[in-house]
Amino acid sequence: MCIPHCVDPFIHQRIFGSPHILDSGCIIMNDTLTLDVIGRRVEVNGEHATVRFSGVVPPVAGLWLGVEWDNPARGKHDGSHEGIVYFKCRHPTGGSFVRPNKVNFGVDFLTAVNNRYVLEDGPEEDGKEQPVTIGNKPVETIGFDSVIKQQSQLSKLQEVSLRNCVVSCAGDKGAIAKACPNIRRVDLSRNLLSSWDEVLSIADQLKHLEVLNLSENKLHFPSVSPSLAGTFPALKVLVLNRTGITWAEVLRCAPGWPVLEELYLKSNDISISERPADVLQTVKLLDLSSNPLIDENQLFLIAHLPRLEQLILSDVGISSLHFPDAGTGCKTSMFPSLQYLVVNDNQISQWSFINELDKLQSLRALSCVRNPLTEGGSGPQTTRQFIIAKIGQLKTLNKCEILPEERRGAELDYRKAFGNEWKKAGGHQDPDKNRPNEEFLAAHPRYQSLCLKYGAPEDGELKTRQPFLLKNQLLTLKIKYPNQVDQKVTEKQLPDSMTIQKVKGLLSRLLKVPVSELLLSYESPKMPGREIELENDQQSLQFYSVENGDYLLVRW
Repeated sequence: MCIPHCVDPFIHQRIFGSPHILDSGCIIMNDTLTLDVIGRRVEVNGEHATVRFSGVVPPVAGLWLGVEWDNPARGKHDGSHEGIVYFKCRHPTGGSFVRPNKVNFGVDFLTAVNNRYVLEDGPEEDGKEQPVTIGNKPVETIGFDSVIKQQSQLSKLQEVSLRNCVVSCAGDKGAIAKACPNIRRVDLSRNLLSSWDEVLSIADQLKHLEVLNLSENKLHFPSVSPSLAGTFPALKVLVLNRTGITWAEVLRCAPGWPVLEELYLKSNDISISERPADVLQTVKLLDLSSNPLIDENQLFLIAHLPRLEQLILSDVGISSLHFPDAGTGCKTSMFPSLQYLVVNDNQISQWSFINELDKLQSLRALSCVRNPLTEGGSGPQTTRQFIIAKIGQLKTLNKCEILPEERRGAELDYRKAFGNEWKKAGGHQDPDKNRPNEEFLAAHPRYQSLCLKYGAPEDGELKTRQPFLLKNQLLTLKIKYPNQVDQKVTEKQLPDSMTIQKVKGLLSRLLKVPVSELLLSYESPKMPGREIELENDQQSLQFYSVENGDYLLVRW
């Protein structure tokens, strides 16, 4: 942004701050670098790196910076040159030497805001000079109003996105609070911030800050708890994905987030090492995705966060789960408020994992895709039915709502599918003789409750394979017309895979009634007095668990 040509630079500096003052922590680079730059984050030709060395590298004259690239493919060596180790890299090709004048050390926060959000000066109205009084002295200027307009523009900002804008520091003390005090949401992802202290210097000037994204900044966090001084009094959402933070550092900084509700810690190689004590107690959402060191025992350390409603554990490699405080059919005291669990892209291969989830007292939604359990074997529809049947309180699975009809169908099919196994294990239609063994109950914790809900499976049901496993099983149905007294009850054989739409088409041809006017439902002799609507034309008779001998009710 250009200073209007008739405005005193001192006035401009007071309004917008000075972006390149060394006291602010920002650096103007040249070939005679004297400041300590080790650990600073830099950009070179669009690639990000960390300075690991500053000095002379013989036999070539002049000053060099040794950098470790975020992308090791960008480098050439491991920090060594002609047998001498100048710095160390985590990757054998992660390092390079570059000249200081090729390196961008970034800009301060306010400069980045100006660059992104302040409009260019437009043509003056009527081209007239506008008198301004500074002190007691009138000064004629052109364009001063546009500076005031720009200042007003910044003060109204509530949401700021500075992703990839090479922000490296806070800038002059108090400048942010003066220029844009009303900011509530800030995206500072993929910048050049190198320390948590610099983040504090920015946040301390934004007292209304509610959302802060710091992802992809390689931050150095303090080794002792930072001085809080109410730095984040209103912060509700904090995103620290790919920042290199450890769990100990999370807990060390967490006292500064007294009202935090959402914390994102994806891809940090985090290992949960200790229980949060008097911190993170307000957190409702915690994202620990892509931290492969996490296992089920570590999860127990966060199991008593009182307000945790959503836990995201995608791609952590978890394969097993067991709540030791709850037996078969009981609820655990762990994760008391957890309503939504995400375990996508893991190594879950056993149904015992799903059985344990039924012990979570508040669980209502589950996302569990791209796991060995869900990808192979019996097919996605059968797997979905089994998960629904095994977790009784679930309302949403893989972002799809579970309607009452789907739950009923899933539970009935599950009850049938394992009926023979239940009988062999000691199950019986007579309640006094119904004593399945512990092994069966451990594998099917809800089976007994399903028998109480729908009745124990009868021998006749168990002689045939289950509907969801058969492609073309024929159902013998009795068709009734409740609103048509002159129509007699008829009997038809229909494939259980037939969709409701096709059933309507068949009936439309038989009855000479338009498909659009037909309404279908059915009754089961097993549940007298209960009528179930067949409202989804795309679903099959099998989906609604229609069985041999049921009554198909047709209205128009």
